[in-house]
Amino acid sequence: MKTIVLDRDGVINQDSDHHIKSVEEFVPIAGSIEAIAKLSAAGFRVFIATNQSGLARKYFDEDILSEIHHLLCSMVEQLGGTIDGIFYCPHHPDDNCTCRKPRTGLLEQIESEFACELAGSYFVGDSLKDIQVAEAFGCKPILVRTGKGTLTESGLESNGVADVRVYENLSSAISDILEV
Repeated sequence: MKTIVLDRDGVINQDSDHHIKSVEEFVPIAGSIEAIAKLSAAGFRVFIATNQSGLARKYFDEDILSEIHHLLCSMVEQLGGTIDGIFYCPHHPDDNCTCRKPRTGLLEQIESEFACELAGSYFVGDSLKDIQVAEAFGCKPILVRTGKGTLTESGLESNGVADVRVYENLSSAISDILEV
């Protein structure tokens, strides 16, 4: 079965430097929910891997994060799609955990829980950390210009990243993936 991993903030929904702290602050980027539903309909297993340090910073709690993720899954389900799993790092950037991207712990969790192999799968993100974790795990990195993507794109070469497909948004990336 085909598999894809998506970052959340800046890829699926509008990003905020102040974190997404409530259901009301979760605003999907135009076309992103539809793109996820299309992936699902095309036979992809869809996983989300997201850093959520707002938990460690006490900006929101596990219940609020669960409500946000329930809303996201419900939106996709209303269009006939499914998100197979949402994996998140709850730690502060200074905690030196193994799950905070660009470390690979979230991808290892997906593989373990779903008995799948992510190497060779697409990983769509908007930050250098997303690209780095994708490369470290043998995934095919895709950068979208939404969220922090435009800024990330300008620094790819200086960070030693060369072979990354870049799209305007998740919808255009998914359209291209589904054409292949």
